[in-house]
Amino acid sequence: MKITIVAGARPNFMKIAPIIHAIQKEDKLSFRLIHTGQHYDKKMSGDFFEQLNIPEPNTNLEAGGGSQAEQTAAIMVKFEKELLDNSTDLVLVVGDVTSTMACAITAKKLNLKVAHVEAGIRSGDWTMPEEINRLLTDSITDYFFTTSSVANENLLNTGVSENRIFFVGNTMIDTLLKFKDKFEKPKVWNELNLKEQNYIVMTLHRPGNVDEESKLKDLMKEIILHSKDLPIVFPVHPRTAKMLEHLGISDERLHMVEPLSYFEFNFLVQHAKAVITDSGGITEETSVMGIPCMTLRDNTERPETITMGTNELLGSDPRAIKSAMERLFNNQWKKGQDIPKWDGKTSERIVEVLNSLAN
Repeated sequence: MKITIVAGARPNFMKIAPIIHAIQKEDKLSFRLIHTGQHYDKKMSGDFFEQLNIPEPNTNLEAGGGSQAEQTAAIMVKFEKELLDNSTDLVLVVGDVTSTMACAITAKKLNLKVAHVEAGIRSGDWTMPEEINRLLTDSITDYFFTTSSVANENLLNTGVSENRIFFVGNTMIDTLLKFKDKFEKPKVWNELNLKEQNYIVMTLHRPGNVDEESKLKDLMKEIILHSKDLPIVFPVHPRTAKMLEHLGISDERLHMVEPLSYFEFNFLVQHAKAVITDSGGITEETSVMGIPCMTLRDNTERPETITMGTNELLGSDPRAIKSAMERLFNNQWKKGQDIPKWDGKTSERIVEVLNSLAN
């Protein structure tokens, strides 16, 4: 069976890497890797291919940039040509970025089968572009690979038949566990004289947090005020850095650094006192690594990181940060537990299913 694998943005690369490695061991399966170019700078793509041992893409659609609509249209036009020029039996998409939705739609319009890795997750928040991408992708998917029993229920509740749902686990955790011995101390470790369990890692990227000036100012004020004397390491997007500079937000403990590679960033997370984020994927990684995680959002599509992991949903009110920090520093943070099938073997289970479909 010939499989076309789609990757477009940073989170996709961690998810496709173990699937590719598992397919490479199989005789009945072959793949063609398509990079849509949705994220196209080196830190967002190039480093990942090298570090995670992903082969160079067969094609880069170079569809990055522009508005949501412009990007979606560019991906669909170029991916359609790719599929017409290169026959395939199955298009495999991962996650919930624009590329996921755009390529799934394009494939179905050509009457091709679609498999969605990380299907069924839902935040219930239709203001998130990712939620729209999930809903549209799952509405036309043929085979659903899920990360949790909650995702299974979400799909069953929309009428998806049970025989098309495969509870396999989390491929991003496959990557985390496989490469954790290769995590790499970034330059900022020595430059900032960081000590294990004695600093906080922060990431913010959602428009609701970083585009509203008053909200961002209040968040940063509360985080700085209640993090005691710990350094705060903030790998920051240039746009957010400009906003912080414009707002005059600075502190000797706040260290805004360039985006880090996968190995460098996870080294920092692995040794941190805690992580403050609005990212979904990071909540999964912190849960597996046992690192306290505070999520600055009103909802999450990954509830298992809260019910079984180390993540807590603080909401969008900056005043919630104080009590969370108090619990952290009083050693009252929950320890978390093993999450079913987040064991490093998810990709093997996916390939088992793909092999059965090839028969």
